[in-house]
Amino acid sequence: MAHSSSTATAETQPFMEVLRGQRQSVPPVWMMRQAGRYLPEYRALRAKAGSFLDLCFTPDYAAEVTLQPIRRFRFDAAIIFSDILVIPHALGRAVRFEAGEGPRLDPLDTPELIATLAAQADDATLAPVYEALRRVRRELDPAVALIGFCGAPWTVATYMVAGRGTPDQAPARLLAYRHPEAFARIIDTLVEASIGYLVKQLAAGADALQIFDTWAGVLPPREFQRWSAEPMRRIVEGVRKVVPDAKIIGFPRGAGAQLPSYVAHTGVDAVSIDWTAEPELIRDHVQTRVAVQGNLDPLALIAGGDTLDQAVDDVLANYAGGRLIFNLGHGITPETPIAHVEQMLRRVRSRA
Repeated sequence: MAHSSSTATAETQPFMEVLRGQRQSVPPVWMMRQAGRYLPEYRALRAKAGSFLDLCFTPDYAAEVTLQPIRRFRFDAAIIFSDILVIPHALGRAVRFEAGEGPRLDPLDTPELIATLAAQADDATLAPVYEALRRVRRELDPAVALIGFCGAPWTVATYMVAGRGTPDQAPARLLAYRHPEAFARIIDTLVEASIGYLVKQLAAGADALQIFDTWAGVLPPREFQRWSAEPMRRIVEGVRKVVPDAKIIGFPRGAGAQLPSYVAHTGVDAVSIDWTAEPELIRDHVQTRVAVQGNLDPLALIAGGDTLDQAVDDVLANYAGGRLIFNLGHGITPETPIAHVEQMLRRVRSRA
């Protein structure tokens, strides 16, 4: 049965209006990783939860940290608190988060090991995410959109193959060159698992979806098309088979000049762009087709002062003439002063 991804109040959400084709005079604002360690209230709850996965998979905690930045800053969108590695976790891969070191998994780095990968995600493992979404949607101001998300197959696969993040994701790139059929099995499994996961996030109350391809930028053009753009197209198509009006944002970080073809190939409603994006290319060949989200440098947000004002003004000058969702070019970092977030918001919203 087809669900609708829009809520009864979605007409009043500036974030959703942009995704539907309506430029807003004051761009809607949210920040990637807006629920995070720069907030003292997040740090307190993170300590109480014990482990990062307990924070993600305890609906009370996940809902609370999702809502914390909305209460403090009145962002135009909340994004459910979770992690891109919940899908490998649901596929039976042991995922651990080591303090100060990031995620660890048992590497899936040979064709023989890949052959043991479960074909389907265990939906019971993901049920707490859906419950957290339902709780957030109940508590959230109707004017604030709720974003569900997952990691893109390529990026998730890089962690599954190497067992950890690496500087340039060489282990996954090399495996994909040496054993493309085996690597395609990981990608295919992730495509199918992601479709089911995203559809259920929409049913649980998400208004829109974002798919994070953090490591898309390390791929040459042929591999970018095969391992980033094409799996993304399949996910968009698969979600829309069930939810025809689903609004989906792609974030192929570092894609650069490949963004126009990515937009044309995938069918996304918007793309998130990083801070290195070339404004004329984006304006002329991307923003004419889809909404653009971004792209303040997170380090300018740390710097503050006149530097931050200039960086905010540059984003607005470059993109606010078209459909823009104001965001960072990647996630906010833990050392960011809260006062600088407030300064950024005043600057963006002073356009009213």
